[in-house]
Amino acid sequence: MKEKLLLHVCCAPCSIYVINQLLDNFDLTIYFFNPNIFPEEEYLQRLSEVKNFCQRRKIDYIEADYVPENWFRFIAGYENEPERGERCNFCFFYRLAKVAKFARDHNFDWFSTTLTMGRQKNSFQVLQAGRKAEDKYRIKFWAEDFKKKFGIQISDWLAKQMGLYKQDYCGCVFSRKAEPRNFTHEKARKFRGIS
Repeated sequence: MKEKLLLHVCCAPCSIYVINQLLDNFDLTIYFFNPNIFPEEEYLQRLSEVKNFCQRRKIDYIEADYVPENWFRFIAGYENEPERGERCNFCFFYRLAKVAKFARDHNFDWFSTTLTMGRQKNSFQVLQAGRKAEDKYRIKFWAEDFKKKFGIQISDWLAKQMGLYKQDYCGCVFSRKAEPRNFTHEKARKFRGIS
């Protein structure tokens, strides 16, 4: 009997390769918890792609609540940090701690994440956050840098073959390469009710 693994995913293109790698060895369930994704339309687009992929592959998935206000509060004070800076450490831990707690509370053997697949992400930061969550909730973290062994290239090719939507930024308002005109980080925070 396979051990149960709860896999946190951030988007479908980053997930395909990882899911294929883990399915043979684990009883896999997908967990979508990404309150950092902004705006909400982007969140819904990414969620829809993940749901469709899971339904096609007959993989169980869970959608956690989308409450970006809590994420904004958690990273408050780090809005001006550069990408791969301290804000990202907080963001990774915030999400992976939620995944670890859910996995522990629902009798999973392991948890993991596809975040190491992201081009904009520092895998060391992601894995460090996962290990912190592992220590806090006492559940095993499958710590793998899925970028290695041509993971990104394979995932890109598969996503293209499947016609999946591929975003061009990590997800949070601070990581956007091209924000709408006059849409500053401060306005984003006010938009979400954080002052």
